[in-house]
Amino acid sequence: MAVRFPHLRTLCLALVLGTAGLAPALAQDDPAPPAKQQKKLPEAPAKLPKAERTKNLDFLFGALKAAPDDASAKHVEARIWAIWLQTPSDTAALLMARAKAAVDAQKIEVAIKLLDSVIKLRPDYIEAWNRRATLYYMQNDYARSLSDIREVLIREPRHFGALAGLGMIMQDVGDEKRALEAYRKALAVNPHLEKIPDQVKALTEKVEGRDI
Repeated sequence: MAVRFPHLRTLCLALVLGTAGLAPALAQDDPAPPAKQQKKLPEAPAKLPKAERTKNLDFLFGALKAAPDDASAKHVEARIWAIWLQTPSDTAALLMARAKAAVDAQKIEVAIKLLDSVIKLRPDYIEAWNRRATLYYMQNDYARSLSDIREVLIREPRHFGALAGLGMIMQDVGDEKRALEAYRKALAVNPHLEKIPDQVKALTEKVEGRDI
C-alpha cells in the first residue's frame, strides 16, 4: 500500500509469485468486479518518522511481531513504512510526490504514468510498484494490480500491505481459499493489522467450516 497510499499484501509465493497460481482465479469467466465502491486498502500512516537506512528491517519485523499492544505495533509499523518509502534518487522522490498530488486531484491516469516513470528509473523501488498496484486496484484492474503485487513481494516478501491487498483481490474475485491464505500470511508478518483478523475468522468458517 507513506503519503497515504493504500497498500496490498499476502504471501504464499506459489500463490503470489506464480502467475499460474493467480491466473486461474481471475480467468474463470472473468468474474465481474463488484459494483463501484470506495476501495480502501491497508495504507501507511500520514506522518512517518525519519528512518535511518541503517536500521535493520529484520529487527523491526521482529519487534512488530513481539509488540505487546496496537500502539507499540503502530510505532514499529511506521518505521518500516518510512524505510520502504525512502529512495536515494531525488528524481524518483519528486515523481512520487507528483503522483500523490495527481491522486489527490483525482487524476489517476496521470499518477499511473508518473509511477511508470519511477519504475523505469528505479525498478528496485518497492513502493512505486506498490502504489501503482493500489491505483490499478482502485480501477478494478485486478490483473495489473496482481502483477505489481507480485513485483513487490519478489523484492520484499514481508510487505504486509501488499499481502493484505492480495487477499482483498482474491476475496473480490470470489477465491475465498486463496484470500484466506493471503490474509493469514499477512497476519503472520504483522499480527496487528486492522480488520484482517475479522476477515480471517469469517473466511475460516466459510472455507474450513466451524469447529464441532
